[in-house]
Amino acid sequence: MGSGAPTLVLACCVLLTFACGAGLGRAPRGTRELREQEGTKEPPLDHTERDEENHDKYSPRQGEEASASRCFRCCDPGTPVYQAIPVPQINITILKGEKGDRGDRGLQGKYGKTGSAGARGHVGPKGQKGSMGAPGDRCKNHYAAFSVGRKKPLHSNDYYQTVIFDTEFVNLYGHFNMFMGKFYCYVPGIYFFSLNVHTWNQKETYLHIMKNREEVVILYAQVSDRSIMQSQSLMLELQDQDEVWVRLFKGERENAIFSDEFDTYITFSGYLVKHATEP
Repeated sequence: MGSGAPTLVLACCVLLTFACGAGLGRAPRGTRELREQEGTKEPPLDHTERDEENHDKYSPRQGEEASASRCFRCCDPGTPVYQAIPVPQINITILKGEKGDRGDRGLQGKYGKTGSAGARGHVGPKGQKGSMGAPGDRCKNHYAAFSVGRKKPLHSNDYYQTVIFDTEFVNLYGHFNMFMGKFYCYVPGIYFFSLNVHTWNQKETYLHIMKNREEVVILYAQVSDRSIMQSQSLMLELQDQDEVWVRLFKGERENAIFSDEFDTYITFSGYLVKHATEP
C-alpha cells in the first residue's frame, strides 16, 4: 500500500477514540437523575411542590417586571387575564321609521263551537237575615170595595143634585166619602159598579152614574101608576183620584126616588175587579 497507509490507519483510530469517549461521557437523563438522587439522598418532590417550584422558577421576582415577550401556560395560577373587547352596539331608534296609518279592520271570524257546560259549583253559604222593611202604604193595596144605601126619599128640587147616602154597609179603607157621596179611586184598575133604586108612583125617575164630570150611564123609569125597582150596572177603568158618584137630574117632569126610615130601597156598590199592574 506504500508509506501513506499507516498514517491513514492512525487517523481513523484517533477519530474512533474521540467518538467513543464522547458517547460514554453522556449518560441518559433518567440515569443521571437517579444517580443524583442516590448521591444526595433527597426524597422526590410531589406534584404540588413541583408546581410551586415551576411557579417560582417562571414567575418574575419582586421588583422585576414581567417581560412582554414571555410566554405563559394556561394552567399557571399567575396567568394574566385579558379583558374582552366590547361588541359595538347599534342604536336601533335612529333606524326606526315613522308610525304608519292604521289599517282597515279585518273581517270577523267564524264563531267557535259552543263549549260544554261546566260542572255545577258548590253551594255558597247562607246569607244573613235581612232587616224588616217599612210598613206599606194602605193606598197601594190591591183591594177596594164599598156598598152604601139611603133611607130617605129624594125629590129633584135642584138641578144636578148629588145623591147623598146615609147608610154604610161596606167601606173598605174609607175610599167612599159619605159626606160628599162620592167614591175616590186610590187603587187604579177596573171596577164594577151597580145602582138600585125604587121609583115613585106617578113620578119620573131620572139618574146618572157619573165619572168625574162626565155622564157615563143613565137609570130611567117613566111615570107609572105603581112603583118598581130599577137597577143599572157597569164596569169602569179608573185612574188614581178618579171620582164616581150618582146624580139626580131634574127634567120637565117631577123626578124622585122612593125610600123610608124602616127599609133601604136605594143602594150603590162598587169593587175592584183587576189591578192596573196585574198582567
